This record gives sequence, structure tokens and C-alpha cells, in this order.
Amino acid sequence: MKPKLFLITPPFTQLNTPYPATAYIKGFLNTKNIESVQADLGIEVILKLFSKEGLTNLFQSNSQQPITDNCKRIFALQDEYIKTIDSVIAFLQGKNPTLALQICQEDFLPEASRFAQLEELDWAFGTMGTQDKAKHLATLYLEDISDFIVECVDENFGFSRYAERLGRSANSFDELYEALQKEPTYIDSILLSILKERIETIQPTLFLISVPFPGNLYAAFRSAQWVKKHHPDIKVSMGGGFPNTELRSLSDARVFEFFDYITLDDGETPIEELIANIESPNHNSYKRTFLLEEGKVVYKNNSTQHDYKQSQVGTPDYSDLLLDKYISVIEIVNPMHRLWSDGRWNKLTMAHGCYWGKCTFCDISLDYIKVYEPVAASLLCDRMEEMIAQTGETGFHYVDEAAPPALMRALAFEILRRKLAVTWWTNIRFEKSFTQDLCLLLKASGCIAVSGGLEVASDRLLKLIDKGVTVEQVAKVTRNFTEAGVMVHAYLMYGYPTQTVQETVDSLEMVRQLFDAGVLQSGFWHQFAMTAHSPVGMFPEQYGAIPTSPSLEGLGNIFANNDINFIDSTGIDHDKFSFGLKKSLFNFMHGICFEYELQEWFDFKIPKTKIHPDFISDALHEETDFNIKATAKIVWLGGKPSIEYFTKSKKGNSWEMMTLTFHDKKESFVIQTNRLEGEWLAGMIQKLSVSNTKTYLFQEVKADFETQLENFELFWYSKPVNTLREFGLLVL
Repeated sequence: MKPKLFLITPPFTQLNTPYPATAYIKGFLNTKNIESVQADLGIEVILKLFSKEGLTNLFQSNSQQPITDNCKRIFALQDEYIKTIDSVIAFLQGKNPTLALQICQEDFLPEASRFAQLEELDWAFGTMGTQDKAKHLATLYLEDISDFIVECVDENFGFSRYAERLGRSANSFDELYEALQKEPTYIDSILLSILKERIETIQPTLFLISVPFPGNLYAAFRSAQWVKKHHPDIKVSMGGGFPNTELRSLSDARVFEFFDYITLDDGETPIEELIANIESPNHNSYKRTFLLEEGKVVYKNNSTQHDYKQSQVGTPDYSDLLLDKYISVIEIVNPMHRLWSDGRWNKLTMAHGCYWGKCTFCDISLDYIKVYEPVAASLLCDRMEEMIAQTGETGFHYVDEAAPPALMRALAFEILRRKLAVTWWTNIRFEKSFTQDLCLLLKASGCIAVSGGLEVASDRLLKLIDKGVTVEQVAKVTRNFTEAGVMVHAYLMYGYPTQTVQETVDSLEMVRQLFDAGVLQSGFWHQFAMTAHSPVGMFPEQYGAIPTSPSLEGLGNIFANNDINFIDSTGIDHDKFSFGLKKSLFNFMHGICFEYELQEWFDFKIPKTKIHPDFISDALHEETDFNIKATAKIVWLGGKPSIEYFTKSKKGNSWEMMTLTFHDKKESFVIQTNRLEGEWLAGMIQKLSVSNTKTYLFQEVKADFETQLENFELFWYSKPVNTLREFGLLVL
């Protein structure tokens, strides 16, 4: 009997777009002709809960009466919520755009405590259109209902995480196991009713649950528990980001009351081996798989099968998913968070792993980071075209650890050559390869945003982190992207071991200057977390950190092992900076409060910054480098010019001239040269067009010029070429 696989992402991950893990695996299974069905149970539960029928049942079933005035108000307004919910969800699905006008009148939606922040944010809506403002108000409305659910129905509810507390840093399985022995919650019952229907319809032989985050863990176990109880013949396996990082030391046998297998790292080969074991019990070959034998947890990695190359894993397949039913929300007025929570994105990866792979806070010892393997740009574009045909969506989020600049350049060339109209964004390192011209090329190909780790804006700490960048370099790269029209988001970090109070203050000053200079549009402060698989976690004493988490050695029942509690050897309490850093950043993102003294953001004494007030400004006003490498590629993004000849005379002498008129999407511009140079330029422009498969090097362009004319350098730095450089003649 041929195996049939059912793949799910359990609640909750994202509301606006499916998490891609199951689509990646389904795409791989297609290459092997293995039948599979996938589902995002998170969006399915949300749609059932946030409906007229769902809210009617919710308000009738609340297990405890509202305690706070806020929830008493929501309960009193239940008829208004039930009346409006279906039209609001349809609006957030993009199916009911005219409702925006009604929502923005602010007497349509019932309002509770989440709307109290509106007065503070009112000025921000000047930059938001009616649709965006309505999305934000509708999001606040949903969050009000969420507050009611948490207080009166299920304390573990959250839109992008469910019972996350039970999965985060849970060295012991006890609390989660105890929760699973209780009766299913109201939210659980919705999940299990959907799961029951799906299992009975699909009748799989293997049930695969992808758990990307701690907030998916509880629902994953609830789902597995139901299947084990009602369909014990179905084999159940867990994979995904959470087990890959947290469950590598697993030894608690109780986990296998719920799961038959837990696989680590890339899932393709482990799943293929599981299928072989189900088909033939004597197969007994596993790839990176935990299972139970004679009552004990064993880890088996005896397969001779190699992992698949990225070129072999197929195109992610989004079929079966309810692509037209995801809901776009705008939680906070932050341009980068907007990309994460608003709109449908096809997810792809340019390269497996990280090409840098040195940052000391990162899990660089694990395969998903350390095994670096890029995908050819032509194959990426093939996959993009396949996914556009399947999903109807032309937006792509490249979910790389850090997209390699050379591959980004190759991808941009391929997109432009194929004349694809796509929108894409990704994560990068702020390295000097991102020149002004490369950023212009990326923008021309549809790149709208990049996010990157500035981490701690201190050169000492960047060196300790082994980030491979300096603050000055970050400033120049962010300027290059910003001037090209690509939005830049910076991940910021505080509380790295041995970070001094002075360095935290100076880091904030650097961030203030970057926003004030207009080269950064978005950012977010994260407090440093030590993980077991990072260099800091493996060798804390080398970084001035003193671990306080209990040792797992000798423990027989280990569940998760990743986050490590520690004390900074400096004794500094980094927590106290959190509010001031985030509040200041919120204001900087909206272009205000740059003139405030840094002290004003904190309610405790901080030292004055030691950063020169013009540090970033000076870094951005460097001298132009006129040296061009002979091997640099020369590319023209524009079209063919129209040509006119005329004669110029001066003091009895006359010579032939040429006018070349160019039209780009925004404007037209004209350059004039003598006839010989103009004819050479008109011919060369066609050869340099980005739509051509051949690219020309600077040395080739120079040699071609010098077969007919003299003084190439004089011509290259002349006014006509400078004008072309402004309008899309790129040196890459």
C-alpha cells in the first residue's frame, strides 16, 4: 500500500501568510511521487473562532465571568462584535475593501482598551491611507476580542503563539505533560474538531507535524494526542525549527506517548526513511531521528542516504492551503513589521545555511546555519515562476539567514532578463559589497526592503560578536539602500555579555544618528538570549558570562535544551534599559525627538554618550572613489535612446554633434556628445542592456572604446556619462 502523508502547521504562527515548512516538504514529496496533503490549522482555527457562529459560541461558553472592566465592556457589547465580525474578517482577507470607509468613521466597530492607544497614534495615520488605517483599527478590534478570550476562556491564547509559555525553555516536560492530561480547552476543541474531519477525510498513514516555534508546541502535542487516541495505526512525527534547536538532548520517554518519531534538521531524507520503515518494518534505517525502543529514547542516524542538494528538493508547493483566506493585519505602525503581518508572501530560500557563519550569539554549530549551499539564480527564477503560476502571488519573502550579495546580484540580473514583475525582500549582512550601484540593481529587480543585524552599535562588541562589520560600514550600506529606495530594518541587541552601560548609551546614540540621517527606516531592540548551540552558550566563560541554568548532566528526563540563563560578569542589570530603548526607537522611527537628551528616555541616571554628534554624518560624507576594477560588470538598466544629429559651429569651425534622448518610467533626459562618441555610446548602450545574457566588464568596454577613439577615462568621467550613471548605468 502506498503511503499517504498529512502535513500540518499547528496553531499559531502567522495570520497573513502560511509558514513555508510544509510547502517545502510537499514540494520535495512531489519529486518522489509521494502523495501528501497539507494544512495550516492555525488559520483554520482563527477563521472558525472569529466568525459569527464562533463568537456566538465563545460568548456563551466563557468558563469564567469577566473580572476587569474592559472584559465586562466587551461582554456587554457582544452583539456588536457578533454583528460585525464576518464583514471585518472579509475586509482583512481583501474581499470587502469598501468597508474601510465605514471602519474609519470610528462608530462602526465596538471599541475596548486596545483603542486607548489611538490618541497617541493619531498623528501617524497622516502617512497611512484609508485601507491601512482601517486595517489597523480592525486589528485593534481583533486584539480586544483576544483579550477577552485570554481572561475568560483560555489564558494561553495568542494570535501568533499558543501556550508559548509551556514550550519556552522547558527543560522539564512536566508542566506541558500536566497540561495535556487536562480536558481540552475551548480553543483545543475547535482545533480537534477540524483535525478530526481532516484525518477522517484524508486517512493518512503518516501524520507529520511541523513545529517552528515554542508557540506551536502545545497545539502540536494536543493534535498528536488526539490522533494517537483515536487512530493508533497512524504514525506521528514531529519536525521543524523547535525540535531542531530545543530537543537535541531529548531523553524523556513520555514524549513518545504522543509521537512515534522526532526528526532533526533538513526533513527530506529523514521523512523518506520514515516512509521506508512504515512500508517495511525490517528496513530499520533512520536519519537524525529520535524514537522509543524498549522504553528508552534512542537517537538513530544509521542511514547511508545523503541529504538532498538544494537543487533536488523541488519547488515549494502551496496547494491545499487556503491562500485566499489569510488575513492581513497592521498591529503597529512600523514599516517592517507591516511586511511581516500584512499581505501574502511566497517564501523561498536563496541559500541553505549562512555564508558568514561566525556570529557568536548564533546557533552556528547546527546544520541549518553551518551547512552553506546556495541555489543557482536561474533555478530560483524557475521556482518563482512556478509559484506565481500556482498561487497568483508575485510577492516573495526570501527567508535566508543572510542572503549572499553575489547571489542577490545574480538573482536580480535573472529577474530583469526574464522581465518578471515581482516584489521581494530578504535578510542581509550590512557588508561593503552592497554598493550604491548594487542597491540600484536590486531595487530595479523588485527588491523593496532588507533587514539586517546591526546588533550592538559598538565596534568593540561587533568585533566580539564576530559580526564582520563596523558601525561606519553599516551607515554607508544603509545609505546606499535608502537612496536606491529600498527600506532598511535593523535588528538591534542589548545585554550582550560584558556590554557596559556606556556602550548601551553609545549604541542608542548611534541608532539615533542613523535615524536622524534618514538612512534607517525601521528597527527593533532584542535583549540578548544565550542559546546552547552558539559559541557564547558553549563557551560562556570566554565571553564573560556565568551560566545559572541547572546542569542537565545526569538528568534522565530531559525535554528542551536551548535557552541558558546567565549572569553577566559585569553585574549589570540589562533589563532596566528595555523600556527606554524601545520608547526612543518608536519615536525615532516616526522622525521625532532627535533633539532629546538620551537621559530623557530613562528614569535612572545614565552617563553622557561619548559618540561625536556628527559621527554618522561624517561617515556618510566620504570622498568618492574613482577607482573602478577592470573586472567590474557594466550594466544599463534603461532603454534605447532616440538619436538626432546637429552641427555646432564656433569661430568658423563646425563639427557634427549628436543628441541622445532617453525615457525612463518617471522622466525623459537628454545628453549631447560629438558624433563619433555618440555613435559608439548608442551601440554600447544596447550591448550593456540588462536584458542581454552577456555582461561586459569595464576592461572590455574600455578596450572597445579604444579601438575607435582615444581618452576613454576622459570620456567615462564626462558630463554625458555622469548623467547616464544617475539614470541607471551601473558599475557592479
